[in-house]
Amino acid sequence: MEIDAAGLKAMAHPLRMRILQLLELRERASVTSLAEELGESTAAISYHLRQLARHGFVEDFQPDDLDAVGRQTPGRRQRWWRMAVDQIHMTGFEFLQDEDTREAAGFITRELQSDRNRRMTHWLVTATQWPTEWQRASTDLDGHLDLSPKQARALADDLAALVDRYRKLRPGKGARRVEVQYAVFPADTGQIP
Repeated sequence: MEIDAAGLKAMAHPLRMRILQLLELRERASVTSLAEELGESTAAISYHLRQLARHGFVEDFQPDDLDAVGRQTPGRRQRWWRMAVDQIHMTGFEFLQDEDTREAAGFITRELQSDRNRRMTHWLVTATQWPTEWQRASTDLDGHLDLSPKQARALADDLAALVDRYRKLRPGKGARRVEVQYAVFPADTGQIP
């Protein structure tokens, strides 16, 4: 999904960002479970979910296969939510250049990067608690290449296509949700050509 200015402004809220992150991680969640995990009231969570739904980020649904995590309380129907899109894209830097959207875009980019750093740090400090096979499966890589803007775009597109190819695979035995973090940007701090 390509985000527009209205969607960007709707997403630029700390609680909404956290809700989106949890739904992406959990794949589905009830209002009650989100409220408990985030330390908010169900009314506040419901309000923010409705705002996110207005812009097409999330959708409510009733799962057919409730498991132990999602078991409902007898006599009480819970409202369930999930992401309505696979990915949310923010193309280019137009939002950062536009005075009307600069603050929202800056907030979102800072929050996303901060959350990425937090998750990577969490992995690094807890990695030794994981089985050796998962320790060996993980990697942290910095690479530097000399590329033109066209080549850098092609690299970013190839990386996205590779991640998408693996997303479509049927999970293998012992599968866990893994995170892939990458960024393609000029690393040089010298004069801009």
